[in-house]
Amino acid sequence: MHLVKTKHTQLTTPEAIICILLYRKWSSRIVQSAAEQKQQIIMSHLEPEAKIFACSQSVYLAEKIAEQYGIPLGKVTMSTYSDGEFQPSYEESIRGLRVFIVCSTFPTADNLMELLLMIDAAKRASARHITAVMPYFGWARQDRKDKPRVPIGAKLVANLLDAAGATRVMTMDLHADQIQGFFEKPVDHLFASTIFLPYVESLGLENLTIASPDMGGSKRAYAYSKFLESDVVICYKQRKAANVIDTMELIGEVKGRNVVLVDDMIDTGGTLAKAADLMIEKGALSVRAICTHAILSGGAYEKIENSKLSELIVTDSIPLKRHSDKIRVVSCAPLFAEVMHMVHHNNSISGKFIM
Repeated sequence: MHLVKTKHTQLTTPEAIICILLYRKWSSRIVQSAAEQKQQIIMSHLEPEAKIFACSQSVYLAEKIAEQYGIPLGKVTMSTYSDGEFQPSYEESIRGLRVFIVCSTFPTADNLMELLLMIDAAKRASARHITAVMPYFGWARQDRKDKPRVPIGAKLVANLLDAAGATRVMTMDLHADQIQGFFEKPVDHLFASTIFLPYVESLGLENLTIASPDMGGSKRAYAYSKFLESDVVICYKQRKAANVIDTMELIGEVKGRNVVLVDDMIDTGGTLAKAADLMIEKGALSVRAICTHAILSGGAYEKIENSKLSELIVTDSIPLKRHSDKIRVVSCAPLFAEVMHMVHHNNSISGKFIM
């Protein structure tokens, strides 16, 4: 009893009280620190770090996207064998991270193959989320069997992306909206109208008319005309073969109007050049064209420069092969960067769809 009393007496000394207070304060800090660490672990599990990488032919766009996003572009090296075989390699850890791989799959098929290899490499490197960012989705024109004994290329590409390990796909202005249904994974289908419409409004054109160069693009043209509160006309064309137009007729009135043609892509430029010439013949004051994806193959540049088009507005989803005074490029990098940021933080992206 005497020993206990002595201890009790010692606990009442000023030095002992100070020690107790310091111990309690130190203990509370340990508990708080442990709680903060637990919270950080939970947050890192719910919201992993994001990194952006690019295939070799899309670095020009990925650099702009990364700059807009606010992070540096990730490091990837490409080893190429003498026979042309190549192998990508991530030069930094991506374990447990959200990985965005930027790659427009325009021909050649090397771009698609490189994307598939990078997705597979990310999967095997234990990335938690792998998003294939495809500003231009190649092979989208093969969305159905339009004649016997032909493939459905868009569905094949969807299967390949899924097999490689992509957990999400982000693209812009698909040639056919229903291609989204080929995927079992989430697809963020962005519209270039988000960046094109402000530009058209900035032109301040009077007597504006929106036009579709073919029947397939009529839905897109009507959407633009509804937003801009303008008239709409449609070109009806018949082809002899792929990229070869036989006849073209105009449905609607363009006399005394400033016309803006709207399409998802421009390949050889034959359709737009012929449509512009036809509309000027019918009395249009001016003809411009908006095309999301500037494929511009064959003699497209010559056709555009020799046509009645005042201006061709495109995005940088595909790099231009050469300069043209008639072609104006509006970057899609800010749109993709903002949507990627929203996806990473699990925010709604519906506000980015103007139409």
